[in-house]
Amino acid sequence: MIISRTPHRISFFGGGTDYPSYYLQYGGKVIGAAIDKYCYLSVRKLPPFFNHKHRIVYSRQELIDRIEDIEHPSVRETLKFLGVDYGVSVHHDGDIPARSGMGSSSAFTVGLLNSMHALEGRRISRRELMERAIYIEQDLIGECVGSQDQAFAAYGGLNAIEFHPTGQISVSPIIIKEERLRSFQNHLLLFYTGVSRIASEVAQEQVGRTAQNVPALQAMGKMVDQAIDILCSERPLTEFGELLEEGWRLKQSLSSRISTCEVDDLYTRAKAAGALGGKLLGAGGGGFMLLFVEPALRQTVKKALQDYLYVPFGFDSDGSKIIVYRPDSLNGGS
Repeated sequence: MIISRTPHRISFFGGGTDYPSYYLQYGGKVIGAAIDKYCYLSVRKLPPFFNHKHRIVYSRQELIDRIEDIEHPSVRETLKFLGVDYGVSVHHDGDIPARSGMGSSSAFTVGLLNSMHALEGRRISRRELMERAIYIEQDLIGECVGSQDQAFAAYGGLNAIEFHPTGQISVSPIIIKEERLRSFQNHLLLFYTGVSRIASEVAQEQVGRTAQNVPALQAMGKMVDQAIDILCSERPLTEFGELLEEGWRLKQSLSSRISTCEVDDLYTRAKAAGALGGKLLGAGGGGFMLLFVEPALRQTVKKALQDYLYVPFGFDSDGSKIIVYRPDSLNGGS
């Protein structure tokens, strides 16, 4: 029995520059953090006593004989990619809903890769987890997704991630004093809009407009270094919130599907209650809204948004990890 735990992420700046259609020509850069909301996967070899060879359990259950017939795209393509020729049971449990803008699909793929390597008694590096998850999602599944979610899921941490025109990806941790890190976290509030959406569908219009969006994307990429300068200096953290406000306006210009009337109303109410800035996480269209609020106004903003689900969180520094490893169960041991 193998159980993996893989973090979801929040993104601050640079989102949109992590799509290959953009960074393979212009380069890209993002800043964000893995958080302590997780995708859990329980994986084991399935004994040959059942009427099916594979059992996949997520929001539904699939009892399947052939890998090619598995409907869950990440499970199907990951098992095919790894050349699995034995029966497998995969059971998913998560802290947040799917399709909510916090990298859930990539956390699943990274966690499954990690679990399957452990199941076979092999180790895999964080870089390999990231690169293989990107390949599976973008090339094998054909999803219209970026390349930052897989990095945060594999590495964890508060990072700047640079995407080079060569295709190389550099992950650099943001080093700041512990007290300032705690203060930074205390300025962040997370709310669930209650709306889920398929990120790749929302992103299609944005990716199709890459040529028109180049000036906005370049401006958004430059905000990454500005954000790092704020965090790694003694400048007021309120400047980070003001930069988020500017970034959110730019992000909305990328596609007509990024925001909605309900999201705009939520953001307007948050600003009126004292939020300095914020953004919708992920490709847009719904999911989670991240807000930057001075600690003294946290309760005021929470009260103004009391009809939305408030989600407390902290940063994760571990990335995808195996939390249960029972090799004696792999071959039927006691």
